[in-house]
Amino acid sequence: MARCHQVHVDGPLYPDGRPERVIALLGNPNVGKSTIFNHLTGADVLTAHYPGKSADVHVGTTEVFGRLVDVIDLPGTYGIHGDGAAERTSRRALLDTQPDAAVVVLDATNLQRNLVLALEVLDLGIPVVLALNLVDEAGRAGVRIDEAALAAAMGARVVPTVAVAGTGVLAMMEAAIEVAHEPRPLPTPLHRYGQRLEAVVGPLARAVEVRDACVSGLTVRPLALELLRGSDDVIDTLHAAGEGGLVRVAGEARASFEHVAGAPAGAAISHEHHILAARIAKEVSSAEEDAARRVRWERIATSPLTGVPMLAGVLGAIFLLLFFIGEFLAGLFSTLWARFASPVIQSAVRAVTGEGVVGDTLLWGFDAGIEAALSIGLPYILTFYVLLGILEDSGYLNAVAFLSDRVMHRFGLHGRAIIPLVAGAGCSVPAVLSTRVLSTDRERFIASTLVSFVPCSARTAVILGAVGHYIGIGPALGVYAVTAAVTVGVGVAMGRLVPGQARGLVMEMFPFRTPNVRVVARKAWSQFMEFIVVVTPVVVVGSILLGGLYESGWIWTLTTPLDPVIVVLLGLPSVAGLTLLFGLLRKEFALQLLATLAIATMGEGARDLSTFMSSTDLFVYALVNTLAIPCISTVVVLAAVLGKKRAAFVVSITIGVALAAGAVFARLIPFVAGA
Repeated sequence: MARCHQVHVDGPLYPDGRPERVIALLGNPNVGKSTIFNHLTGADVLTAHYPGKSADVHVGTTEVFGRLVDVIDLPGTYGIHGDGAAERTSRRALLDTQPDAAVVVLDATNLQRNLVLALEVLDLGIPVVLALNLVDEAGRAGVRIDEAALAAAMGARVVPTVAVAGTGVLAMMEAAIEVAHEPRPLPTPLHRYGQRLEAVVGPLARAVEVRDACVSGLTVRPLALELLRGSDDVIDTLHAAGEGGLVRVAGEARASFEHVAGAPAGAAISHEHHILAARIAKEVSSAEEDAARRVRWERIATSPLTGVPMLAGVLGAIFLLLFFIGEFLAGLFSTLWARFASPVIQSAVRAVTGEGVVGDTLLWGFDAGIEAALSIGLPYILTFYVLLGILEDSGYLNAVAFLSDRVMHRFGLHGRAIIPLVAGAGCSVPAVLSTRVLSTDRERFIASTLVSFVPCSARTAVILGAVGHYIGIGPALGVYAVTAAVTVGVGVAMGRLVPGQARGLVMEMFPFRTPNVRVVARKAWSQFMEFIVVVTPVVVVGSILLGGLYESGWIWTLTTPLDPVIVVLLGLPSVAGLTLLFGLLRKEFALQLLATLAIATMGEGARDLSTFMSSTDLFVYALVNTLAIPCISTVVVLAAVLGKKRAAFVVSITIGVALAAGAVFARLIPFVAGA
């Protein structure tokens, strides 16, 4: 037998060697795959940034038949041969880890669309179990599926499941272990595609068999199909293994097939998958006659006439809940922290350092810094993730994406990007994290940049406190209007300048369902803890550094290098530059610090900002604070989601746009007022 050559990836999933038993879990992003994974493994999982760079692979362990089994939860996707990060990651992880079996989670309410993924995995020669999820929803919708007929047609075990209740999950895993130990299928395929495709695959498979070639465990026909598709990683591996002759034969077969099919080989093969999936779904499914006449909320939610007002109401509710509940919880948390946590921390620090600059500096980090991270995390981040979980589990996010898709395409995005932008009005951190649901690096880059301009609740506090309080609600709304115009302008520019094209939104509409409280709570808490682990150390260290500058008095030395920008370009008082810099810690802290430093330099009368700042100054100050660098917590998650280089680019864009807008309005407002 020939030695199989391995497809190498950027960082193996198992650097210390593959475990004895591995089961891969696949499915589309909304079918309940992650819920099944959580039922199997709980929250104690490893998140791996596998070769897709931005698509996460989760690895957990469960026990089946008294033996430990590793479960790889691959990114949610409708296929493994697309050009998105999730598709690339899933396919390469399957080739690299060579799982003993794969569980493909299907949506029983829309079988045809989901069978394509199952066929693609079967084409790799991997033993497959089909988890027929949402059978309860399908039953309520009047859809009946003949499970035995589906199993016979697909050549795979079928196990009905209800993910939110955990029904069938253990049986699914037991089936996966059983098929993993069954003899692999014979070279003769169960699924034969159209005559044109089979006429090319057959001879190419014989050429593979004659040369005894093997790549990453792919048997004869799967390797032939990969070569016919023109899969670069497989072709490169064969070249490196000295199989250039086979690659040339495959290239000739591909050219001949494309000439006959009139389309690229990959697209033609995918077309065959869709034809076969449609035929099988029709043969094994039936619907009650009155099912089509049922009044369904998803129809109301996706109709422009009723869906747009419904969407506006939902998005408005998200904003109000994030703002008001967040503000209430933030105030409550600050009160409790000041009463219980802060005295203990101060006593502990003073006991070690005594009174003085060192102790004061450490308290900036271990008291104010930790409070800053938690006072953002608990009120806003956790609240947002609970709301997002409800929208996801109910199925409503599909309607949101559908209705906003046309507008978002102007920014080079698709409809799913509307959720991060709305979430940014509450807090930028979870908004940036939620861009991970977008399918490409380009979309995540554009969406994260736009989120960085959306006024979060902290920046809203500055707008209302500096402009609304001293000038009036009209100018405060003016800051929002300028910010909105800038965000739209940046979005349109990035949509045209960032390489790549906006991907079409291909999705099915799921029946609405009642969210599962346990699933929503578990998911929200897991995502919240990820935020705490990533952000808290950075906030603490940053707070200590800023506190050291303040307590040592060195902060005043920063006014000189900042004055050309703050005083000359923006026309603001010198002290305002320091507060904008300290706004990196927390945006609303800039306004508090402005009054503190003003009193320190100009006396108690400076508590009223209007005594030393004009209306123009206050407007420009709030505008620059809103548009400039997001808080340090957001910068951290930008780096985690986009990478350090792109995060630095986003920061640079916000600084440049903020200074340009501030300089323009510093001159435009007096000019208009004088005219």
